[in-house]
Amino acid sequence: MAESPVQLLRAHARHAPWNARGLAAHAAALVDSAGVKPTNASARAVPSARAVRFYVANGLLDRPEGAGTAATYGYRHLLQLLAIKIRQREGQTLDAIKAEMREVTGDALERRVAASLAPSLSLQTDAVAKAAGTPVASWRRITVADGIELHVRDDSPAAEDDTLVSLRDALRRQLGV
Repeated sequence: MAESPVQLLRAHARHAPWNARGLAAHAAALVDSAGVKPTNASARAVPSARAVRFYVANGLLDRPEGAGTAATYGYRHLLQLLAIKIRQREGQTLDAIKAEMREVTGDALERRVAASLAPSLSLQTDAVAKAAGTPVASWRRITVADGIELHVRDDSPAAEDDTLVSLRDALRRQLGV
């Protein structure tokens, strides 16, 4: 049985906590793989650490745990950041998004984000940062079953979407899930 988009989205919670840069990078990978592009010309498609701090200062994101360089962000922050980018794609202004964020519960926020990103959640690109000055290796991460993932580097011949889906399905059949 296929995993629900909410379950697939919740799998990203295990990467928390993040600093502002890590949160932005994680959200950027999800937004980029989903093809989220804002209709508002002044909004950027991919969030940055600076945008995260801006959203916190303007009440769009909850305050992080800690302050300054010790500030950490969790799964709810990821959901909020993704929701902001999704609503910007739909043409909403930051003021309208801020008003919505005050009204929405965590469950509703999670369901909305999962529904919007559903097509891209099963095949995610996971950037693995290396030491400064070296190129970033890009990996495809495919959830096979609960607790089982397949990782394939993007420059591998097996990194094609059709091949990855076939590999995932073959592993699921072999495991009986």
